[in-house]
Amino acid sequence: MSLDIVMEDLRWQTVGLDVLAARAEAATCARLGLDPDMVEASLLACDDARIAVLNTRFRGKPAPTNVLSWPAVDLSPGVPGRDPHPPEPDPGGEIALGDIAIAYETCAREAAESGKALADHATHLVVHGLLHLLGYDHESDADAALMEGLEIEVLGRLGLDDPYRNAERA
Repeated sequence: MSLDIVMEDLRWQTVGLDVLAARAEAATCARLGLDPDMVEASLLACDDARIAVLNTRFRGKPAPTNVLSWPAVDLSPGVPGRDPHPPEPDPGGEIALGDIAIAYETCAREAAESGKALADHATHLVVHGLLHLLGYDHESDADAALMEGLEIEVLGRLGLDDPYRNAERA
């Protein structure tokens, strides 16, 4: 497994982002039956200013957000509530998923507002971003239910609580 982390905001080091992101990727791959040794993704650990620029450029939303993702391949099923298409390995057997960015200030604020540990919330956002790379989304109620169910299951495997309990659904 290759999770390439670019640490632009060094505050992420205090959270142990490298370790928690690797655990999140391994648990997500295990749940989805992917060989973690063959999966590649990148994670940009940045701040709100950087993610706001990315959010403006790629989504037309001039504000910071918690996590963004750029799938290498569109795996969406095209039918709400269905599982995405499985990723296809390249000729070398590797599966390039794509890129994720996560913003420190927004993540820290959301964790504080919900009474969660920053590391736990960051783990959730990494799982969330990885699922987006794998074709999951929350555009419809059926898609949201599928994606959130997977997030809850993967986080449970990591010993973390349901991030949606007592919270508004995405």
